[in-house]
Amino acid sequence: MPTLDWIGKDKVVNHHLDVPFRTLEKQYTFASEGQDDGGNMIIHGDNLDALKALLPQFEGRVKCIYIDPPYNTGNEGWKYNDNVSDPRIRKWLGEVVGKEGEDLSRHDKWLCMMYPRLKLLHKLLAEDGVIFISIDDNEYANLKVICDEIFGINCFISNVSWQRTYSSRNDSKGIANEVEHILVYSKVANWNPKKLSRTESMDERYSSPDNDPRLWKAGDASAPGAATHPGMVYAIQHPITGKYIYPPNGRCWTYGQEQMLYIMQQWADYKLVPLDDYRTRVEICGQTTTVPETIPAIVLVNPSKETFHQSQMRYNEGTWPILYFTSKGRGGIACKRYLEEMGGRIVTNLWSHDEVGHTDEAAKELKNIFDGKTPFDTPKPERLVARIMQIATDPDSIILDSFAGSGTTAHAVLNMNKQDGGHRKFILVEKMDYADTITAERVRRVISGYGEGKKAVPGTGGGFSYYELGEPLLVDGLLNPNVEESKIREYVYYTETRQPMPEPSAEEKHLLGVHDCHAYYFYYEPDQLTTLNKAFLRTIKTRAESYLIYADVNTLSTEEMERFRISFKKIPRDIALL
Repeated sequence: MPTLDWIGKDKVVNHHLDVPFRTLEKQYTFASEGQDDGGNMIIHGDNLDALKALLPQFEGRVKCIYIDPPYNTGNEGWKYNDNVSDPRIRKWLGEVVGKEGEDLSRHDKWLCMMYPRLKLLHKLLAEDGVIFISIDDNEYANLKVICDEIFGINCFISNVSWQRTYSSRNDSKGIANEVEHILVYSKVANWNPKKLSRTESMDERYSSPDNDPRLWKAGDASAPGAATHPGMVYAIQHPITGKYIYPPNGRCWTYGQEQMLYIMQQWADYKLVPLDDYRTRVEICGQTTTVPETIPAIVLVNPSKETFHQSQMRYNEGTWPILYFTSKGRGGIACKRYLEEMGGRIVTNLWSHDEVGHTDEAAKELKNIFDGKTPFDTPKPERLVARIMQIATDPDSIILDSFAGSGTTAHAVLNMNKQDGGHRKFILVEKMDYADTITAERVRRVISGYGEGKKAVPGTGGGFSYYELGEPLLVDGLLNPNVEESKIREYVYYTETRQPMPEPSAEEKHLLGVHDCHAYYFYYEPDQLTTLNKAFLRTIKTRAESYLIYADVNTLSTEEMERFRISFKKIPRDIALL
């Protein structure tokens, strides 16, 4: 598989492993009356640190990720500094990449910034999850290659073209850009989106010319595959004209012969009779290797004028069988396709502005939320993110946006929950200083309602909690004394199991949890050393196949450790950094 190389790549490929775990410190909760935060989070801070901080609770649990990272256009005027020259990014590049970072092109910088973040997003994604990444032509090619590398080329789903504008400017030079890209990757191969709701124009094609109580439209009674299914290529005698009908060249009948016979018997009496038609069937199948010498045809029991007349009357009375005859009953065989069996609309890789919105719509949407002001230059329309939610989430899914910007993703999640009664949860991360004044403020207004007069929009209800990044859990390899014990316990359990820690045990203070028949204990006291000894063993109530116990000192003998199936780790030096 082709890979991409750039200055600094060797420094960032595994940089996500070196990012320290930090705590998330709740600042406040905002919710409509009688509700809580619903598990929704808005985090202010660098998304590299925030994504690492989310791992203990959310690794492998996020169903859908949507990100709208900087496009790296070189435009210095945007609030969300779009050429990755923000001082914090430059400082980070200097620390991670080193002196050679001074020679990086803006494309090198962008790749160095994106790669470790995508690695952490991949970790957070559920096995049945999918990520959508908005991008334009500036970095599309580079992004595609590194996503192939991180997610796997077999997990590439689509390059969606979003029609971002509804009209091209007359003063545009060269080829005007009407679309942006949305790259789609899954965690494992063969992900399929949910179908979209059907449109009125799609349903208008269904009717009932035979007075069938169910609406239908004409479909093909044959399918491709004559060469591989020669046993499904044979003659059917027409019940009105008496002629023999075969499927077109290269095609075979849709249903098996037994089912075809059953359907035809709803027109007249039929039986299976071999015909001398080998050459005809060979021509249809396009091969002689597997075509049977003889195969029964579906033939009228009594091919008489009386049978033809009765079949014509059957046609005239209506409500035909699922296989019927065209041209007023005297043509070929067709198949009814019932509307109620069609399901939803297939998702394509072209998303038009009339269905999912455009940039001007997004700007007006944000202006209405913020009382006529425009606090953010490049929002995405809520309908665009809503389309992603429709095809990629369930009512209880977790949705993550680590380049949150103006908060469109939270807006879409809250709207969808209101529409279908779902309990989707959003996690937003925004590093810029407007995380509270724009990102969270938009979500507050969406929850409470916004706009005036005809533009007034009722609130969705719901809530969220707002977080700042806290201190690292470890400092120079030692436990940070300023970090709450509950955060340390959560981290230790995660490093051992890659699972979020269960609710604390009411009976065993030091039990972290049980996973795959192994019990995990963290025997820790902030003010004193702890000793794994027989006295501590007598406090253990949980039965498990084996035990992993953290403590400061271990006085058990090797024989005792083996007898009780215990592994010991010293606090804190054996707590592995990921």
